[in-house]
Amino acid sequence: MRKRVFWVGLLLVLLISLGWPARPASALTEEQQLLSEAWRIVNRAYVDDTFNHQDWWQVRQKLVKQPLKNREATYEAIGQMLATLDDPFTRLLKPDQYNSLQLNTSGELTGVGLQIALDEETDYIQVVAPIDGSPAARAGLQPRDIILKIDDISTENLSLDAAAARMRGPSGSRVTLTVRREGSAEPLKFQLQRDRIALNPVYAELQTSSSGTPIGYIRLSQFNANATAEVAHAISRLQGEGAKAYILDLRNNPGGLLQAGIEIARLWIDTGTIVHTVNRKRVLGSFEAFGEALTDAPLAVLVNQGTASASEILAGALQDNGRALLVGEKTFGKGLIQSLFDLSDGSGLAVTVAKYETPNHRDIHKLGIVPDRVVPLEPVGRSQVATEADRQYQAAVELLSKESVVADAA
Repeated sequence: MRKRVFWVGLLLVLLISLGWPARPASALTEEQQLLSEAWRIVNRAYVDDTFNHQDWWQVRQKLVKQPLKNREATYEAIGQMLATLDDPFTRLLKPDQYNSLQLNTSGELTGVGLQIALDEETDYIQVVAPIDGSPAARAGLQPRDIILKIDDISTENLSLDAAAARMRGPSGSRVTLTVRREGSAEPLKFQLQRDRIALNPVYAELQTSSSGTPIGYIRLSQFNANATAEVAHAISRLQGEGAKAYILDLRNNPGGLLQAGIEIARLWIDTGTIVHTVNRKRVLGSFEAFGEALTDAPLAVLVNQGTASASEILAGALQDNGRALLVGEKTFGKGLIQSLFDLSDGSGLAVTVAKYETPNHRDIHKLGIVPDRVVPLEPVGRSQVATEADRQYQAAVELLSKESVVADAA
């Protein structure tokens, strides 16, 4: 009997000395459980299995011991955890932010209409592109503008979601953005009136070049849930009106749903790889074109510094497959793919789950895609886009006129 008591006592001493938890995992508080839930999602899905060269388990252990007294404290702890990854695209979305993002990709948006990113060189907020027809676009915000202040609040070290939250507000209310623009000696100030933005992502019309070539012009502003059907409808309508060539305008298109980019590529390409993806296990996957494209007419694609993410996937697919010539400026250079994950309290996580490469295995992250014909952008008014005043558009028209002549001669 003494031996048995001795061994039980020794076992307890060993467990305590090894840091045996005072309570089992099931006894975690509600706040600790939410933090652990977020940790598990990243642990399972994040593209970098070194987690920025750190012990990811120890990151959790340190934070779960904090006194998480309320939900805001938990959100702050999750934010601290994600910050250790040094990846601005992997982030926590509080319930209102998560709902707003889901509405955005479904085709609705309220705010000033800016797609933003973190400028890693300055730690300020950078404009990827203004949304077509938004208050930001009407005011003249441009891709790669650096937002220094939102009202009187500096954006230095401000998170993307915090910046977005400060730019949102009731329709009709105003917000002032202080912007640094390349080539401007002094910061610029823009006072924007917030508004509800109808995200019809496609504008299309039949135009005629100086040589008489009927050209179908399609401007795609965002890859939302409506984009594929709207582009397909535009192609079919313009084809019925006699289009012999097409211009697809992806300038200032900041991206959106990856699947929409893939499906729109299939509208133009019969066969071939659209994009390669590489996950955390270095497993290479790919998405292919199959079936019959809606048209094989000559195609030019307009791109600029505001062409990003899913737009670059589409542009890279068309260029590498020899389906289109790209005209304009080097694109933004965002080659990472995020997925959205629900958390149990209605918030969500945007997590970088893979990177992508073009069909020819070009990694364009932070590098962008160089167009076949480089034409610098000269600022034009909204009413001058796709007119004779638009140099990039005119360069595409010239290329297509030549292509159409060749096609007709064949």
